[in-house]
Amino acid sequence: MIKASMSSGKVTLFHQDPHSGVTYRIPALLHIPTDTLLAFAEKRSSARDEDAECLVLRRGRKTGTSVEWGPREPLTSAVLRGHRTMNPCPVYERKSRTVFLFFICVRKHVTERWQILTGRNAARLCYVRSGDAGRTWSSLTDLTEQVIGEDLTDWATFAVGPGHGVQLSSGRLVIPAYTYHITARCCRLPLPWWTLPRSVVFYSDDGGQRWHKGELIEGMQTVECQVAEVACQACDPVLYCNARTHCRCRAAALSTDQGLTFESPSACKKLCEPPHGCQGSVVSFTPTTGLLEADGTEEPDGPADETTCPFNSGNAPTAIHRSTVSWLLYSHPTGKRKRVNLGIYLNRSPLKEATWEHPWLLYEGPCAYSDLAVCQEAPVPLLFGCLFECGVTHACEEIAFQLFRFEDLQKGRGSRRSLEQQPESKLKSA
Repeated sequence: MIKASMSSGKVTLFHQDPHSGVTYRIPALLHIPTDTLLAFAEKRSSARDEDAECLVLRRGRKTGTSVEWGPREPLTSAVLRGHRTMNPCPVYERKSRTVFLFFICVRKHVTERWQILTGRNAARLCYVRSGDAGRTWSSLTDLTEQVIGEDLTDWATFAVGPGHGVQLSSGRLVIPAYTYHITARCCRLPLPWWTLPRSVVFYSDDGGQRWHKGELIEGMQTVECQVAEVACQACDPVLYCNARTHCRCRAAALSTDQGLTFESPSACKKLCEPPHGCQGSVVSFTPTTGLLEADGTEEPDGPADETTCPFNSGNAPTAIHRSTVSWLLYSHPTGKRKRVNLGIYLNRSPLKEATWEHPWLLYEGPCAYSDLAVCQEAPVPLLFGCLFECGVTHACEEIAFQLFRFEDLQKGRGSRRSLEQQPESKLKSA
């Protein structure tokens, strides 16, 4: 057993074996209302994507402000013969109390690059489910033909997440994903430089019985993404998508129809990307009354004036501070030149990309993928968890878990050295 508490700092849940080369990558974290936490990762024979093998799990039990983690378990049912299992993406369905764990199964030894160059998809869209908070799991369900169907001929490859999915206030389950879309061919052969990444979501409106796909997000090349629901005072909730790009900054897109379509994404200059980018995680939460009062924002006590709704005109969003009642947290390496220094960013006005605040550094040193979870909601003090890749000399040494409170963000914000002041050259290379 491993115990994580507010005083313990980070605890290691998955650790690379320097002798065998076995490496754990691609964290995914899910909090279940029964105060159970599920931490997923890929087990690989090396750090390379093509050496992924299967998914592994650790179950945690939260008591107060501590989590006791059980042993590592292989997910033996999340396996498709002749394929490697990748990109865990769990979501919890509240009504049936079911965990759906989505992932892709990719033919062994076939790289993403080969699929993009040839236009020959080798990935399958799959899931397993659990009705007992991750103790036991169903057999694998392959949704590829049912959900993607004929469009698969124009999808060179695709993946879900990685990280968590969400259930919206309407009950819709949403799984973030991306594809490399073949937009041009010559003599029926795909042109690799016209095979472009596009984010998309898969969704279910009947508790996970049937699944569908939304429309590709157009207007910007976006890759791995996560989504969060933002509650608004004057209109229906907005689905916020934060995506990886190759443009040295993140992209954000908004949907007013629960993910069926998204507006053209905008570049978020305050959220930088290192060269080649990196996955990041985003969650929404409702601030406590005390936080709203300290922020000078009143709690919503009725319908706001229609003019405060950022979408009532049909134009591009021009959100104002009081139009939303959700705040966002985002985790990502803060380094501009390499994957270092994991930051937790806060946005009190989620529909304004310029309002992301300077990050609190959760971890200083090499880091990469991460996943956030809201472990304790208002009215009790807010508690969050982060599952992230990190190490001393490189980011693939371990996957660690750390609890933190909202107060930690406030105390740490601005007190740690900023990115511009941080001498990345003094850190060991990621």
